[in-house]
Formats: sequence, C-alpha cells, structure tokens
Amino acid sequence: MIIGVPKEIKNNENRVGMTPAGVAELVKQGHTVYVQASAGANSGFADEEYTAVGAKMLPTIEATYAAAEMIVKVKEPIAPEYKLIKKGQVVFTYFHFAADKILTEAMIESGGICIAYETVEKEDRSLPLLTPMSEVAGRMATQVGARFLEKPQGGKGKLMGGVTGVRPARVLVLGGGIVGTNAAQIAAGMGAEVLITDINLSRLRYLSEVMPKNVKTLYSSLHNIKMELPNIDLVIGSVLIPGDKAPHLITKEMLKMMKPGTVLVDVAIDQGGCFETSHPTTHSKPTYVVDGIVHYAVANIPGAVPFTSTMALTNATLPYTVALANKGWRKACKDDPALALGLNVVEGQVTYKAVADVFGLKYEPIEL
Repeated sequence: MIIGVPKEIKNNENRVGMTPAGVAELVKQGHTVYVQASAGANSGFADEEYTAVGAKMLPTIEATYAAAEMIVKVKEPIAPEYKLIKKGQVVFTYFHFAADKILTEAMIESGGICIAYETVEKEDRSLPLLTPMSEVAGRMATQVGARFLEKPQGGKGKLMGGVTGVRPARVLVLGGGIVGTNAAQIAAGMGAEVLITDINLSRLRYLSEVMPKNVKTLYSSLHNIKMELPNIDLVIGSVLIPGDKAPHLITKEMLKMMKPGTVLVDVAIDQGGCFETSHPTTHSKPTYVVDGIVHYAVANIPGAVPFTSTMALTNATLPYTVALANKGWRKACKDDPALALGLNVVEGQVTYKAVADVFGLKYEPIEL
C-alpha cells in the first residue's frame, strides 16, 4: 500500500501521524511511505530520520494526499484539506465528527473511508487509540489549570498546593475515566484538594481505593455539582460518550455560583464541550472569560507537548496502521471488530450511529 503522512496544518498542532520507527516497520513489510517535508520537525523528527528508514519525501501537502492510498495523520482534516481527499482513499486520524457538521458533510462528499481513532473500541469498552492522548490531555489539564489560576493569567491568584498555613486550591474533576484519573493524579501530586465525580459507582469505588488521600470521590449529579461550585477554584471537564456529543454539565447560569477567577478547563471540547459556555480555542489564544470565569478550551491540548504525544499516539496506532496496510481496510476491519468500530464515514455513507443521530443523517451499517 502507498501511505501518506502529511504535515498537520491545524493551529499550533505540532504532532505528526507517524514516527521514523513506524515508517521503518511499514517499509520493512513492503509498503511505500510518503512523508511531507518537515512533517515531523516540531515533534523532534528530522526529514533525514525518515529518509534513513526508507521514506520518500514530498514537498507539499497536495502532493502527499495525491500520492497516497491511505493518509495517516493526527487531527481531523480542516477546510484546505477537504478537496485533497479522494474517493476510496483511507484517512486514519482523529475526527470527532459529532462536534463538527461541516467536517462530516465534507467527508461524506469526499467519498473517502474515514476511520476515527477515537471510536476504535475493544470488547471491554476501552478506547486504545484515544487512551494515550487522554493520558496526556488529563495531565496537561491540571498543568494549564494551575497556570491560569495565577493572577496575571486572569485567575484567583491561588497556588495549587498552597503553602504552610495556607489552604491549597480545590479542584473538581468531572468524569472518572482516563482523562479525569490522570488530571486528578497530577492535581493530587501538586498538593491540591481534589474531588472526582462519575455516575459509575464501581469506578468511584475503584478510584477511592487507588487514589491518594487528598482525592475524594463524589457521585455526579446536578445537585452535587451545584453544591461544590461556590468553593471550587479549578474545574476540569473530562466527560466522554464515545462518538457522541459531550453533555453540558455546567450551564451558563451556573457560572454565577463560582467566584471570579475560577478556571474551567474543557478537555471534552473535541466532542462539543461539557460546559455550555465553551467554544474551541487555540494554543496561541487559549482562554477567554465569561461572567468572570476563565475558560480554557484548546481542542488539541496534547499538541503542546508533541514529542511525548507523538510517541504515545504512534505506539498505539502502529499495529492498526500495519493491519490496514497489509490487509486493506475492509479485511482489516472484518478481522478486528475494534477497528471496524472506527469506521465513521465510508464512501459517502455515515456508518457510525452516534454521528448519524447527532445530525439527523441516515445511518448505514456497513457490511464487511
């Protein structure tokens, strides 16, 4: 198979879809890999590292898409890329369709085969291609929350861990999944008072057993969240419904319950956000203020640490990329039900029910 690795063009997206090690594996198995010039530079991988393992370099994004049967990247295609995707071309990346109707319509029109990292799902409900970036995003959510609590950044002027005789910051983590667990661990390590919520009592029981003593669990309900908001300094939103839009757990009206300078970090923004007042921001302008509350809603948080993120992501995606290249998308998906769940849009048809339902589109289950 001919595989293309384009340079990411989303604002401040520094990751790359494949490392030189991944290219080496595909070349060893007889595939051709085209990499756009400087695609890996911001992740710490020079062009020479790719050519040394057998990649062929192309000068432009247009040439990379034109040459490839399968595109492997990190973030969803943005407007300049829509017309570059060919009928029957496989695009393997994060899509987050449920949060973007224009993207969904563009991919339907393209006739491409869109396999979304975030909906590849194993029998145990785990999301193997979302997990590594969820780990990064969760840990970073606490880092950026700590930063924006500083007064020059618009926050309350609180130090996460406090100091002797001064109480630490209070952190509310909404969602006890991979993102929430990692966010809570880092906040606890910084010395904050941490409250983590979920609707799954078994998960809360597990978290109460494994988390440090400064992390407490709370059943997630509107009443319980409202009771905590007046005393919270940082809220990290990490709720996920695979493939679907995130629910709004904090409404605009509820902002009035928080003190000015409270920080909201919306890690669910890729799926529409779990705060009603969230809208996507970028690393170049990461925050805005609504009713005195600082909102951080960067849609590609892991892009700020591209070396770590690229290594973690490609460790997870490479086995699936190899399977797609070796077998073709149809047989690879037939052989692996987890990968088959990644099929969101196939040759003009919406094949993932949650995406179809969000936009009122016809759902077409795929026959493999």
